[in-house]
Amino acid sequence: MVLESTLAQEEGVIETLKNGAQQGANLIETTAIVHSDGTFISMFTIFILAIFVGYYVIWNVTPALHSPLMSVTNAISSVIIVGALIAAGPKEIDVADLNPAKIFGFIAVVLASINIFGGFMVTQRMLQMYKKKVR
Repeated sequence: MVLESTLAQEEGVIETLKNGAQQGANLIETTAIVHSDGTFISMFTIFILAIFVGYYVIWNVTPALHSPLMSVTNAISSVIIVGALIAAGPKEIDVADLNPAKIFGFIAVVLASINIFGGFMVTQRMLQMYKKKVR
């Protein structure tokens, strides 16, 4: 009885994943058709390659080097936040001129700020581990 319900749940999850993958493929295809001048394909290719490179770089890091590596990503987040500020920064404040680049730029500023702040907190705690304790 329990095994049957577990199998039914797994089939439901698999079906949901298939539907999500199909919708994602449809979205990518629609975007490629709308931007048929070739820029989408080149940018999408770079994006996919960056995913693979990032995955394999992080996956092969030994646990002892993981925290220092994550501390270095704060510098990368700082570069991201500069780009996001350029995208989100209006020449003048006008609500009617709110486009997706500005919205995503604002979201990128918020998320990169959280990442930078959290990264420096982790770095500070990591450096505290190596200080000699005062008795």
